[in-house]
Amino acid sequence: MQLFLIRHPRPLLAAGICYGQLDVEAEDPQPIAERLRPLLPADTPVIASPLQRARDLAEALHPQARYDRRLLEIDFGAWEGQPWDQIDRRLLDAWAADVLHFAPPGGESAAALQARVVDCVRGLRGDSVALVTHAGAIRALLGYWLQLPIGDWSQLPLAFGSITLLEIDATGGEQPRQRQGQPRTPGVLRYLNR
Repeated sequence: MQLFLIRHPRPLLAAGICYGQLDVEAEDPQPIAERLRPLLPADTPVIASPLQRARDLAEALHPQARYDRRLLEIDFGAWEGQPWDQIDRRLLDAWAADVLHFAPPGGESAAALQARVVDCVRGLRGDSVALVTHAGAIRALLGYWLQLPIGDWSQLPLAFGSITLLEIDATGGEQPRQRQGQPRTPGVLRYLNR
């Protein structure tokens, strides 16, 4: 399956704000849609996070876009809407010490984010699908199928309005419990941030 991972346009939000699942407006999606549409195979279905910044781009790309809550950005809980420099430093240090498993108060961990986005992709069918989503969700998917450690996948550069093509076998070797000694079928990254 060709999985086209598309990051939403830049949010219209002051710099330095933790926004995770806050539903904020973003820049005009039309120029991005015009640039990306020729890169998608004809009749590629578009599935998006239901947050407005992803939904607007999905609708600009496809007249019958669908939505899946599993494609939401990571839930930062009590941190959402707060300036990063006003979040308790001890909590930020705890997060830095265990990026995969730490969950902000009332939020979710990167491991939980990765589990839900991978679950979404496992249920997809077809030769190609475009997902309009968020940097955290895209990084989590790339980390899973490229078999990267969290320290690598959490730092992958993803520009607003970027598209990343990942070719995967969404069913073969991708069961939650793999037999010991059988490696997972890795994904193949064709281009990044085109």
